[in-house]
This record gives sequence, structure tokens and C-alpha cells, in this order.
Amino acid sequence: MEVCRQLSTKPVQAPKATTKKISFEEDSSTKASYEALPNAVFFALFFSVVYFLLSRWREKIRTSTPLHLFTSSEIVAIFALIASFIYLLRFFGIDFVKSLILRPSADVWNSEDDEEENEALLGKEDARKVPCGQALDCSVPAAPVISFQKVFDEKPVRVTTEEDEEIVKAVVAGTIPSYSLESKLGDCKRAAAIRRESLGRLTGKSLSGLPLDGFDYDSILGQCCEMPIGYVQIPVGIAGPLLLNGREYSVPMATTEGCLVASTNRGCKAISLSGGASSVLLKDGMTRAPVVRFGTAKRAADLKLYLEDSLNSETLAVVFNRSSRFARLQGIKCAIAGKNLYLRFTCSTGDAMGMNMVSKGVQNVLDFLQTDFPDMDVIGISGNFCSDKKPAAVNWIEGRGKSVVCEAIIKGDVVRKVLKTSVESLVELNMLKNLTGSAMAGALGGFNAHASNIVTAIYIATGQDPAQNVESSHCITMMEAVNDGNDLHVSVTMPSIEVGTVGGGTQLASQSACLNLLGVKGANRESPGANSRLLATIIAGAVLAGELSLMSALAAGQLVKSHMKYNRSSKDASSTVS
Repeated sequence: MEVCRQLSTKPVQAPKATTKKISFEEDSSTKASYEALPNAVFFALFFSVVYFLLSRWREKIRTSTPLHLFTSSEIVAIFALIASFIYLLRFFGIDFVKSLILRPSADVWNSEDDEEENEALLGKEDARKVPCGQALDCSVPAAPVISFQKVFDEKPVRVTTEEDEEIVKAVVAGTIPSYSLESKLGDCKRAAAIRRESLGRLTGKSLSGLPLDGFDYDSILGQCCEMPIGYVQIPVGIAGPLLLNGREYSVPMATTEGCLVASTNRGCKAISLSGGASSVLLKDGMTRAPVVRFGTAKRAADLKLYLEDSLNSETLAVVFNRSSRFARLQGIKCAIAGKNLYLRFTCSTGDAMGMNMVSKGVQNVLDFLQTDFPDMDVIGISGNFCSDKKPAAVNWIEGRGKSVVCEAIIKGDVVRKVLKTSVESLVELNMLKNLTGSAMAGALGGFNAHASNIVTAIYIATGQDPAQNVESSHCITMMEAVNDGNDLHVSVTMPSIEVGTVGGGTQLASQSACLNLLGVKGANRESPGANSRLLATIIAGAVLAGELSLMSALAAGQLVKSHMKYNRSSKDASSTVS
């Protein structure tokens, strides 16, 4: 499939079904001059009337005359002010106002946490004849096939008509805001093509290597990406099968780093040959921590004691849980800094990652607390005590999202024949690198070889928030010789895996297919939250495989050799794109 084409300038008749006649320029300079006359008249009238009314009211104030008593001239002036204001609003601001009204609501972004959205997701969930989690038996439903057919069989859209050319010129000139193209045209892909062409003319830079066709732009409107001009291609590889808790999983990994998938695949092989790995979910709770301020530290302490009093827990839970039928408040942890109080709410969020859901519940509680604490000043819904997308000790210690531990015993023969090293070498290297070395570096949650590599690759493939790999990659890798030193016990402990199987990028066709491959697509009907918890355990299992393989390569001195062979290329991929 051709993914990069030059924008053609030859006029081609666009389909009538997707064409909307919009005129942005006047062909006659005489007409423009004619329309400029009333504009100038109303402009002068507006400021003249404002000046007249201000002068009159100043005189009334000076003479102690009631302001609500109007003379006939003042009444005429007020009507003239209103008329001129309406005219000027139409002339200068009506397009801007319309674009704001027609733009998608910001609430659409939070739709995955609403009950209606959850009901829809449940309705769209593919029917399975086997328990969720048996990835090899989960067939791809008919609906996604239709979706893929729609995406890849659609006709290319190009800026080829005179009408599109006029719109491009208007965007370049600043007459039409680029962000309003979708609402004005009613065609998301056409809007992306026009925005792309406009950007190329404004910057003078070529976008020929960035594909435009083959993507459903309607699916991201108002929820995944604003002002799109194309999409970036990232290859997806498969590692596995990973034998975890008695089931096999083929793990999708989206990455451009050579050796990563191959290395993880080798780790999966070593785990499978040794009888598989086991993974346990320790905790499941998303957090949000607003910061509030009082006039004194004593008042901040009063609220802290109120929130930590078990007698108030039930009332606070009822208020919080009103935000969603999936949100369930688990606890509130408070920390004081002078007059400022940080409230770290923790709640379960079903199969959603849950940031929006917990935020709405927190807002409910803050509104409720204003009754008993009217002097409470809410500084921000997030005070970084959560802590989201930043390395933080609170996540490393308390956990955030899903807390998982995964372990396996690798047979000595497998260590020697598959991993090409020894149990003793791995144990020593893990102690000196992952434990001592990380401590010397002052690492925070980074007591591992490369957990973030695997986490990020799976996050991109399955539609998670890639920025959350910061805390989701918190991991400590442990290795120990067992069975009289013949075998290797290896484990990874990850306290902050933040994942969801509904909402955000999980609904996109490619990401949804990867979730379906793992058997965790969408919401779980029988047990809400089971799919996202299973995904977290699979990620931990894949991290275990990646850690095992990379550490073995380091112990055997194979890392540089393998990367020189598989991660370096003299071939310019961009030159092969037609």
C-alpha cells in the first residue's frame, strides 16, 4: 500500500457527498470597498455613542442625578450602542463564536468514565465462548473486520478542487482557524488533508514521508488527537508465547528498537521451557491528590483529622462513588505542608485506567467538604502528590494503578542452553547492576535492567498513555540461586502499572486488535476490572522475560554483538517509500 504521496495540484472533481460549498474570498474588489463603508460607519458610531453615554453619566454623577432616569437622546444612544455592537460582533467575531460552539465538547474526552459510555462499551464487547484471558481461543469479531475494511479501502483525499484550494489559502492567511476545519467541513479526513497542505505552505517543509491515507480520522475526533495531519507508523512485533499462570499469551510490542522483541521472545522461551511464570495482583487503585489551603495550619490539620476519622469514611465514600458506577473509594491519605493540605484519594476504576473517573469523584468530595470547611481554598485538583507521569517515592512505596509481582524458576539447563550463561553469573550481575549500581545512581524505582522498554512497547501497541511509563516502569528485579544452586529464581515487583482496556486510545482499530490478541479487549461483563488487571499481569510477565534475556546477554557479553547485528542499518528506509 502506498503510504506517502505528493499532494496533487491538478483539479479533480470531488465527490458530491463530501463537498460543501464555502466561500471565503470576494472576487470583486469593488464589492469589498462597498462593504467597507458600513463597517466604518458602525465602528465610528459605536465609539461615539460610548463616549456620549459616559459623558452624560459622569455629568449625572457630578450633579447627583439618578442614573436610571434617561432622556430621549440617551435612549436613542443606548439603542444605537446595541445595534452597532451587534453589527460589529457579526463582522468581527461571529466566525470565532461559531467555531467555539461547533467544536467538540471537552466532556467527550472523559466519556470513557461515564456510565453511558461504559454501557456502550459493554454492548460492543465481542462475545466469547471461553473465559476471558484465553488469548489463543479469542477470535476476532466481525465488527473490527468491517472497521479495517472501511479504513483501508477508502479513497485517498487530496487538495484538488478549487474550493479546497480557497480553504487552504484562507488557513494560510489566518482567516480560517486550523482547529475549526473539522466542524466547518464535516469531513475529518478532508480537514486533515487541508491542514496538512496549509502547514506545508506555511513552513516550506515537505511532509511526504508522513502518511495521510489508511486511517480513520473520525475515530479520534474530540478524544485522542487534535488538529491531525497524518499518523506515524510504528511496527508491531510479537513476543511469545509467554506461559503465565497456566495460559499462553502472544505479546504485541510496538517499537523501533532492534533486538527488543527478539530479546523478550527469548526470555519468553526460557520461561515456557521452565514451566512458566506466575503473576499476582497485589493492589488495584488509581489515585488523585488535590491541594487545598487554609488560613492556618490548625485548620488544615482539622480537615486531615476529619478525613482520617473512620466515622466519616462511609459518608465520603457515598459522595465519591456518585461519579460513576465503577468508581469505589478505597481511602484518603493526607499530608500537610504548613497551611497546605494534600489529599491522596485512591479508588478502583473498573476496566478504565481511571484518571478522569477519580478526578470527578474527588471534585464531588471537595464540593461536599466546602459545607463544613467554607474557608478551604482549592488550589488545584492535582497537587502532584498523586503522582502522575513523574517519578515519585509515593508511587514506589504506596503504589498507583495495579501493583503486581511476577516470578519464575528457570532451570539450570535452560539458563545454559537458551540464555547462554550461568546461574551464578546472573545472580552476581543482578546484585552489582540492578541493586548496587542503581543505589549508587540514586535510582527511584529503577532497580531493573530495562523494564521501561517492555512497558512502553506494550503501552503503545495497546493504546495506553505512553507518558505513564514513567511510574509504570517502577520495578525491582530480584535473582537468586535455588535448588542447591542449580536453578534460578527470578522475580519482578512493579507497584504502579497504570493500564485500562476501555477509553482513550484503546478504542482505535489497531490498538483494539492488539488488546483482542491478549484476550482483554473492552470491558469485562462478568467481573468489571478483570480485563485491565489481567493486562497488568501480562505486562509484568513480559517485563520478567525482558529482564531475564537482557541480563543474560550482559552476563554472556552478547549485548554489543547483538545490537551491532540487529539494531544498526545502513539502509535509508525513507528512500524506499514511494
